[in-house]
Amino acid sequence: MTVEILVPEMGESVLEATVTSWLKQEGDFVNVGDVLVELETDKVNLEVGAKSSGKLVNIKVKEGEDVKVGDVLGLIDEKVDEAAEAAPGKNAVREKELAQGNGRERERQTAPQVTPVASRLAREKGVDVSKLSGTGAEGRVTRADVEQFLQAEENVKETKEQAPAGKEAEVQSPQREVSSSRPEERIRMSRRRRTIAERLLEAQQTTAMLTTFNEIDMSAVMEIRKRRNEEFQKQHGIKLGFMSFFVKASIGALKAFPQVNAEIDGDEIVLKHFFDMGVAIGAEDGLVVPVLRDADRLSFAGIERQIKEYVTKTNEGKLSIEDLRGGTFTITNGGVFGSMLSTPILNPPQVGILGLHKIEDRPIAMNGRVVIRPMMYVALSYDHRIVDGREAVQFLVKVKELIEDPERLLLEG
Repeated sequence: MTVEILVPEMGESVLEATVTSWLKQEGDFVNVGDVLVELETDKVNLEVGAKSSGKLVNIKVKEGEDVKVGDVLGLIDEKVDEAAEAAPGKNAVREKELAQGNGRERERQTAPQVTPVASRLAREKGVDVSKLSGTGAEGRVTRADVEQFLQAEENVKETKEQAPAGKEAEVQSPQREVSSSRPEERIRMSRRRRTIAERLLEAQQTTAMLTTFNEIDMSAVMEIRKRRNEEFQKQHGIKLGFMSFFVKASIGALKAFPQVNAEIDGDEIVLKHFFDMGVAIGAEDGLVVPVLRDADRLSFAGIERQIKEYVTKTNEGKLSIEDLRGGTFTITNGGVFGSMLSTPILNPPQVGILGLHKIEDRPIAMNGRVVIRPMMYVALSYDHRIVDGREAVQFLVKVKELIEDPERLLLEG
């Protein structure tokens, strides 16, 4: 009997994926549970395993092609087993197939750990990842490692081309110079990057998005971190960061202005009386937004610990669908990349997103004097269909008040 290999359910709102790599080839024998193929969605990467033992007789979807939930990836013939294939007359062919299969398996076992993005780029550029030294977590090969290898090869190539090679080289040199003066490169968008592009365009087209700004004096929070960070780290095993303060401050502001913690469903407003806070994290292939569930119930240490876990999982390509599901409000920090000011784009169906920026010493007026303070610009983008300008401004003022007087976070955050 022939069994179909189907694209599995991939979680809420995830309907499509891209085939990144087949780990088994046509003619290979597989057992139940063997990983056959890897899929990339806009959120996570998935492995599809064999649900039957037999021979992989047909691969229907090639690497790089897009598939939907329920599509047939390939076929397994359950009637064919290794014992039958080992019958007289087939030994030579079977031995060759086994040797090829074992070679592929050994190659897979001895290959360095490679992130999905790096693996795809290496295949596109024909790079042998076994030659690379990984600089990522646990020695994983990242996109940056592949790009660095390609740049090094390009530098060597340019050096050879520029070296004098007699009269022929002198004649050909101007032609090469002209042809390489405006180089171009085409790279296929990853599934995640395509989805990010679609969702950003959707946010612009389907929401009445506006942004309001304010600035926050970070002196009090920085002073607390200076006094308490060592003790906090000894007690909880993790540093006290800025994000936990802003998560708590946002929750306090959301409680005061519940329209910002809502979504639109048809002609109804759905107010969320829970706080699942999305925290944007920069990944190799684009931004991901894992969610802190019931963040109002988490301590500062709990928030910092979960964010660190998400960063590690993001770097290792191990985020799950559940890590990214839902979210009622999002915080994104462009300041870690040096951004002074920006207008963050909504993450539908959410109606609010808080943007943090770089802390800079700036002169401000205080009690009739000019003083220097560590200041941060903050931005709130909101859906004007259900959040009025007054509420948006007051929301941001509330965040400012809670950050500048952190003791209030114990009462309101």
